[in-house]
Amino acid sequence: MNQTLECDVLVVGGGPGGYPAAIRAGQLGLKTILVDAEGLGGTCLLRGCIPSKAFIHAASEFQSVASAATEDNPYGISIKSAPDLDFEKLAGWKNSVVENLTGGVAQLLKAAGVKVISGWARFSNAKTCTVEGGDGEFAIKPQHVILANGSSEIELPDIPFDGTHVLSSTHVLELQSLPKSVAIIGAGYIGMELGMALSKFGTDVTFIEAADRILPGYDAELSRPVAQAAKLAGIDILLNTKAKQTRKIDDGVELSFESKAGETNSISVEKVIVAIGRQPRTQDWGLETMGVDMNGPFVQTNDKCQTSMSGVYAIGDLTGEPMLAHKATSQGECAAEIISGAKRRFAPVAIPAVCFTDPEIVSVGQTPDEAKADGEETVVSKFPLAASGRALSMNAGGSRGFVRVVARKDDHVILGVQAVGPHVSDLSGEFVLALEMGAVLEDIAQTIHAHPTLSEMFAESAMAALGHPIHITAK
Repeated sequence: MNQTLECDVLVVGGGPGGYPAAIRAGQLGLKTILVDAEGLGGTCLLRGCIPSKAFIHAASEFQSVASAATEDNPYGISIKSAPDLDFEKLAGWKNSVVENLTGGVAQLLKAAGVKVISGWARFSNAKTCTVEGGDGEFAIKPQHVILANGSSEIELPDIPFDGTHVLSSTHVLELQSLPKSVAIIGAGYIGMELGMALSKFGTDVTFIEAADRILPGYDAELSRPVAQAAKLAGIDILLNTKAKQTRKIDDGVELSFESKAGETNSISVEKVIVAIGRQPRTQDWGLETMGVDMNGPFVQTNDKCQTSMSGVYAIGDLTGEPMLAHKATSQGECAAEIISGAKRRFAPVAIPAVCFTDPEIVSVGQTPDEAKADGEETVVSKFPLAASGRALSMNAGGSRGFVRVVARKDDHVILGVQAVGPHVSDLSGEFVLALEMGAVLEDIAQTIHAHPTLSEMFAESAMAALGHPIHITAK
């Protein structure tokens, strides 16, 4: 053992929860150590949110250029031949985005006075761990611990990842060449985002989904336009179908699957992608020695991010759904401030969920069905993209998209806002702010929104809920 370190706060994991927690703790004058084994930024920055969105953006750019080679380009823009794709160069650009951001994280931690140790932390009890890795071997004895260990992809027992023929979402983002065909097991948001992007590049995509519709985590009205867009793109989606096993063949892999009726069939593709979700990373670092209570597979916390063990906090994917980067970031900042003595708690009114498919989906707060299940009497209204001047000017009016508002009937307090359509992810901030501020329909309807912008649809949907829409006919 080289040396023993002591600190006020030890943060384990440098992902979107851990590194903001460490920065905030450092800003507050707490002696802070961050231990990270896989690279600053975590899954989100290195293998998830950021590289996948870069990949998705590039796919949309490629499709836009490719459309100019067709006779039905709506803008009157044409090129003489279809574009070529240098997939290796695309991978290099995507990696440069990631590298730029990870370098920025390192500088921010340094500026906050945080000591970063590269290695794997293993706990022998709640307040003692050893770290082995690239920076040597250390014993660390902190006053407080923030666990931000994150999550990992779920692997199917009969279809294990091999990185060559059976891929995880991480493997997909590491590809150096475009596969001609893929079968994607799981039509949730991860699978649908990657599958629609691959389809735009020209890959033949087939989904195998056990549920009766795609994106089962979103309500059916929101997922329907995405399903229609996938169908128009030539993507095959097999619902009520379970993947069984794979078999290596000369030109790829054969995937067998079974329908709900018990019929067995198979498909031959170049790659199989397994995208059935993520699980908290609770193994191989000593969680069992820390004496914390569990909530199923997750670490149980209260509204101050505290576990059942004094001085031990947990944030992010370790603590349960929704397993989203921005939730982890908020929890990390909250935990650091509570350790410093601030009177805070983690009790958001709503956590926005965004699906970066084409069209995109945003869901904030309660859906109509969820509000009804809670016994709320509601008024629900929608404003379609087809009536938005901005949407039409972007050729997005045919997306079947809309903004939907759910409000309590008696006092008009907004309980939820959902949207589906191109670029609606950029509206998520306004939606969640409305809920956090306790806005009523009149607040949104009477707020002047810039014209022409997509944000006008939020005001228009509020006016529709009040019975006096301007740009659609009142019902």
